[in-house]
This record gives sequence, C-alpha cells and structure tokens, in this order.
Amino acid sequence: MKKKNIIITALLAMVMLPIAAQIKVENATINLGQSLFRTPITATFQLQNESDKGIRLTEVQPGSGCTIVDSPQGEIAAGGKFNITVAYDGKLLGHYFRDIIVRESDSNKPTYLRITGEVRTELKDYGNMFPFQFGDLKTDKNYLEFDDVNKGDNPVQEILVFNAGKKVLRPNLMHLPPYLSSYVMPEKLNPGHQGKISISLASDKLFGYGLTQTTIYLANDLGETVSNDNSMGVSAVLLPSFEGDDSPKSLFAPQLSMSSEILELDFNGKKKATAEVTLNNTGQSALNITALQMFTPGLKVTLSKRVIPAGGNAKLKITGEREELKKARTRPRVLMITDDPNHAKVVVELKLLNIK
Repeated sequence: MKKKNIIITALLAMVMLPIAAQIKVENATINLGQSLFRTPITATFQLQNESDKGIRLTEVQPGSGCTIVDSPQGEIAAGGKFNITVAYDGKLLGHYFRDIIVRESDSNKPTYLRITGEVRTELKDYGNMFPFQFGDLKTDKNYLEFDDVNKGDNPVQEILVFNAGKKVLRPNLMHLPPYLSSYVMPEKLNPGHQGKISISLASDKLFGYGLTQTTIYLANDLGETVSNDNSMGVSAVLLPSFEGDDSPKSLFAPQLSMSSEILELDFNGKKKATAEVTLNNTGQSALNITALQMFTPGLKVTLSKRVIPAGGNAKLKITGEREELKKARTRPRVLMITDDPNHAKVVVELKLLNIK
C-alpha cells in the first residue's frame, strides 16, 4: 500500500509540473512614453507559436479595467505569427505599469506582457534633446559607431526618436545590410511622443577585419523613398583574433610605437592640409599593417611601407581636403589594423584647424 501511495504521489507531481509556454514574444515590455490625460494609447505585441501544432489562446487577461486587449480568437497555426493589441485609457495621471496574462491551450505556464508609460496633463517638448531632423522625426544621433567588436559579439545601439509632426508616424530603418537588424518601439509614434530604435550588429556577418561602413535610411513611415535627407552612416570595427598563436608575445611579437596618435591639419586658408606620423617597430619580428582605412571622406593616406622590419620605421602621410571634411558627420580619423597583439587597432585622431 505504501508503494502504491508513492507512485500516485509521483504521478501527481508530474502532472503539476509546469509545461513550458509555446509562445515566443518579440518584446514582452513596451514603453509607450508620454501620453495626454484621457487620451487612449495602444501598444502592439508581436508573438509567435513556436510549437509544431496549432494552439488557441485560452485567456488574455489585463491586470486592470483601464486596459483593453484585442487578441486572435481562432486557432494559431504551428509557427504562425500573431499580434496582441493593448489599449490604455489614460484616465489616471502619472506613471503606470500594466501587466497582461496570456494563457494558451498546450501550456499551464502563462506568458506575461507589460506596458509602461506616463500620463500627463501636457506633453513635455523633447525637441531640444534631438538635434537631428529626418522629416517630422527628430533623433539624438545621425551616425552609429560599433567600436572594438570581436568576432562573435552582437552589440546593440539605440537611436532615440521624437515625433515633432502632427500625425502618427511609423519609424523604420531601410536598406539594412545582412549584418544589421533593427527593432522599433513603439511601432506607431504619436505626435509629441518619443520612442527608440534598437540596432543589433551580427559580427559573424561582417565582411572582414578592420572598418566596415554603410549607409542606412530612417523613414518616417512605411513605403517612404530613400534620399540624402534621411541617410544615416554606420561604421563597425572588427578586431583581429590572435587565438592559436602560441608564441611568447612579449619576446617575439612586433611592437608598434608612434611619434603621435593625434595630428593637426591646419588649413589656414588652403584647400588642403597635410600632416605626418612616424611608425616604429620596436619588437623582435616584422610588423604587418593589414588595413589602413578612413572613417570620413575627404582624407587621403599614403604609407611608405606596409611591412616594417624589426627595429625599422615607416612614414604615414595624411592629407585632408577642406570642403569634403566640412561635410563630415563624424570626427575625422584614420584606422590601422596591425598584427601587434597589443596594438591590433590603432586610431589616428585628426584635429582640423582653420577649416572655415
């Protein structure tokens, strides 16, 4: 009898174990930012049925009566994507956090969604915080830099956006290369509201070590055409890996030293200005400069030798064109990638004097 009770207890315990949810949520928390008192605002959650069979939502329950949800009623096919829309009525002033419980037919473990935001009697003008204009959108950045990326890293940067117009906008980034992906929150941006765009870099998809640059485009709405007015530059610097090099680096590796890492380009009324830096190899083996690249247009570089023998040196000459550099969106620099383990990435900063 005792053995039978143990078996029954074990079976009950197995039944009570939570069955993992079959739903994947793109973003379980959405910050709706500021909204006006008694002005409804909505958030759309993107979800997916990750199981190999159809499911049904058995419960989509908001945490309070001030939120209304709209969710699929029928069966959601295996692998099918679907949305849950949550509307908040804005009848209470101040910050709010509202949770929504989602249960589905094949799991006893719920999925939780959350909206947050602030209800105000008037909207604060964030316009001065966003110096860059893309149509009716204002942003805190017009150039993205992914610096010091190692193979396998997946860094993320954010662009804060503000709707300075009079209609609802749907910000989105266009012409992303394979190594970039983005997520916009909220999907729809009301007038006077702010949101953010998260941009993720997949370093394994970069073309090679050193500097990779591209241009993407920030649209106010879906279907907007690209132009120079909504272009945004993106740069990434992928560092080389020295894994598998078993040599004692302190004894045999090349060692780079420079006469200066900051150069002045003094135009003084001229169209071009030139500066020079000396590269010295104080190590015990040849130093290879595998990449030499510019972050901005308007620069020209010449290097007297790409391979610097032990104890040798080379001259790096940098010439800047005034009119091109005046249009640069980011600070002018020259990037070198070397096989010195302690100086794999070297950046020569440029100070522009009398450029106007």
